[in-house]
Amino acid sequence: MLMTDSAGTSDAVDLSVDLAGIRLANPLMTASGTSGYGTEYADLMDLKRLGAFVTKAISPEPRKGNPPERTAETRGGMLNAIGLANVGLEAFVRDKVPFLRALGIPVIINVVGHRLEDYCTVCRTLDAVDCVAGLELNVSCPNVADGLEFGTDARRLERLVATVRREVRRAKLIVKLSPNVTDIAETARGAIAGGAEALSVINTVVGMAININTWKPVLANRTGGLSGPAIKPVAVYMVNRVYTQVARAAGIPIIGMGGITDWRDAVEFLLAGATALAVGTALFVDPRTPLQICEGLAEYLRARGLRTVRELIGQLR
Repeated sequence: MLMTDSAGTSDAVDLSVDLAGIRLANPLMTASGTSGYGTEYADLMDLKRLGAFVTKAISPEPRKGNPPERTAETRGGMLNAIGLANVGLEAFVRDKVPFLRALGIPVIINVVGHRLEDYCTVCRTLDAVDCVAGLELNVSCPNVADGLEFGTDARRLERLVATVRREVRRAKLIVKLSPNVTDIAETARGAIAGGAEALSVINTVVGMAININTWKPVLANRTGGLSGPAIKPVAVYMVNRVYTQVARAAGIPIIGMGGITDWRDAVEFLLAGATALAVGTALFVDPRTPLQICEGLAEYLRARGLRTVRELIGQLR
């Protein structure tokens, strides 16, 4: 995406990035689980101006998710324990793909499962769908225990990714890493060894809120995933650790996420080593946030005399 000044003159800057072979007009995309399947936000922002659209998780069969209460606002963020509710693979392909195909931008599908076979089934089917540019393996959701087992054990994660890798011939394979580990660099190594072509860093942080009147957990699930500005410093650190310890040498791009709310946050993530950026919780405040970030990034680049957003990636001094 070339951003020009009001006169369309030579002040244009290039916001395009390459995500493991997926060309994005700009680095901004939605974070999985925050924008449904696209139709939910179609009247709130111009989705076609995004670098990519990421759907909520898809499993082989429909999932109702966890019982309410499933969300809770916190200082500087929110807790969610949705439980990966979704329409299931068959309904997704039949009812949701036509809208996504018409967007004309790269579409990334978040994939979840109870078992290894579930991931293979979904990825095998969606790899054949022409508009699907990437498949993001959700192995790190803190609301579903079986998903976390894959995401916190580097060897098990490597086996999962390697098995799914054999089913994916066209779409790019992305692994979403959990922050709820001793060293995220180890699980990053496992994902890359298994064949991941890009990494999403990070998923939500396990958290809990208590109702001081009832003395009970606010969420029916007791715990949930903390997202929003409160986790941004953690996310920036983990992006930089994965980038410097693993991804840079391996040539693996990172999708940075976790509390991005404005262009300043975006610049931090890019300098830390992210190639692309996913916005999640901020969408609930203002759905136009990713587009506003693009405009802010362009102004920042112009002010510093830079021609392309790629000049920021990994340039932490």
